[in-house]
Amino acid sequence: MRVVIQRVTSACVEVDGVAVGKVGNGVVLLVGVTHGDTEAHSAWIARRVADLRIFPDASSTMNRSLLQVGGGALVISQFTLYADSYKGRRPSYAAAASPEIAAPLVDAVARGLSDRGLEVATGRFGAHMNVQIHADGPVTIILDTSGVPSLVRT
Repeated sequence: MRVVIQRVTSACVEVDGVAVGKVGNGVVLLVGVTHGDTEAHSAWIARRVADLRIFPDASSTMNRSLLQVGGGALVISQFTLYADSYKGRRPSYAAAASPEIAAPLVDAVARGLSDRGLEVATGRFGAHMNVQIHADGPVTIILDTSGVPSLVRT
C-alpha cells in the first residue's frame, strides 16, 4: 500500500460538481493498493498517519500528531500511485489491485482513522473526482508498506 500524505489547512473532494467530502485543518491521504495488501496494511497506515508528528508545536517544530491537533483526514483512493511508466508512453497500472480488493482496503484506512476518534471524510471510489487541496507548509510524506518488515506480504 502506498499513501501520499499532504498536510492541509482545508480540502474538499467533488464528484459531478457536488462536494462529497471535506476537512479543515488536517491531512489528505491519497491511497493506492497493490496485490497482496491486507487489512493489516490498512490498520498500519491508519495508526501511522494518526501518530506521525507532522504538525507544528508552539515553537514551530513538527512535534504534534494529527490526533494531538484534532485534525481531520480526507481519504481518496488513488490507483495511479502504482503506475509503471518506465516503458513506452502510456503508464501500466498492472501493479494496482482490482477495485474489488482495493475499495474495502481504502475504506479500512478511513475506518481505522475514525476508530481513533478522528474526523474522516472520503471521496467516492472509482469516480472521477475533483480534489481541492490547500497545502500547509507544504508538508508531503509518502508511506509505503512494502518496506515495513513486520507486515508480511502474502
